Amino acid sequence: MAATSSRTLRLLSLLQNHRYWSGDELAARLEVSIRTVRRDVDRLRELGYPVLANRGVAGGYQLEAGATLPPLLLDDEEAVGLAVALQTAAQESVAGIAEAALRALAKLTQVMPQRLRHRIDALRSATEIPAWSSPADAMSTPETLVAIALACRDGERLTFGYRSVTNTTTDRQVEPLRLVSLGRRWYLVAYDLDRQDWRSFRMDRIDEPRPTGQRFRTRELPASDAASFVRQGIEQLRSAHEVEVLISASARSVGNLLGRWGEVTPIDNTQCRLVMRAESLDWPAMALGTLGAPFQVIRPPELVHLLRAWSDLFAAATQSSE
Repeated sequence: MAATSSRTLRLLSLLQNHRYWSGDELAARLEVSIRTVRRDVDRLRELGYPVLANRGVAGGYQLEAGATLPPLLLDDEEAVGLAVALQTAAQESVAGIAEAALRALAKLTQVMPQRLRHRIDALRSATEIPAWSSPADAMSTPETLVAIALACRDGERLTFGYRSVTNTTTDRQVEPLRLVSLGRRWYLVAYDLDRQDWRSFRMDRIDEPRPTGQRFRTRELPASDAASFVRQGIEQLRSAHEVEVLISASARSVGNLLGRWGEVTPIDNTQCRLVMRAESLDWPAMALGTLGAPFQVIRPPELVHLLRAWSDLFAAATQSSE
């Protein structure tokens, strides 16, 4: 009886992992006769699993698509892999995912046999997942991810509002290609119809994506894949300008304001170093101005020239007002 139950579970596992199996394939995998396969299929049906059977030369078996199934069967490796994935998802930068992942992980751990719990505990104790402190407004929502993923899958044009680093919003109409998770952020790779060029969009800056109902034929991406395209854009951005300044303020206060756009390193309790990378020097100049704290530019010299020009402009404005 134990062997029969084990074989039935193995059959269920095969049906869950494959859309369609012929009777001969299942018999070979289970090392039984076709008649035994039929009996095991009947046993699964009695347990509530809707297994469809097609007769004839090309006959075979598959689980009914879209049906409400009893709990899925996981073998040891799948259960451990799922637990590790949920633990990693709890650190993700998608709003609402962390809490849901922790709830699912707690439920999964409760029904695990003791031997698997030991394996999960060993993995957890030997693995260090860095804590990322992403502000709430820099996180993607599951709703946004799903809406854009469906448009990518269906080849449907999208419209949305897109916020720049200076918080300026523009309307975009795009042909979405792929979603990319890179560097703790999600990106959309799409062809921008207004700019007639490929672009990568940070998902946390996309507002209210709306499908237009218009289909499109996918254009050729100027990269080997979407992830490479996003990496190239990030590298180009970093190579444009690297700004380094010493700021007479605590690393904590500077990090709260500018930490998401640069690397803040404390020097002492009252001083810190900020390194930023930007395509244009206008943004670092404005960002530093919002700090309200004295600072010294280490590099590049072009930023010093820009600040001097702005200083003359502001001084002239105050003189005219007086």
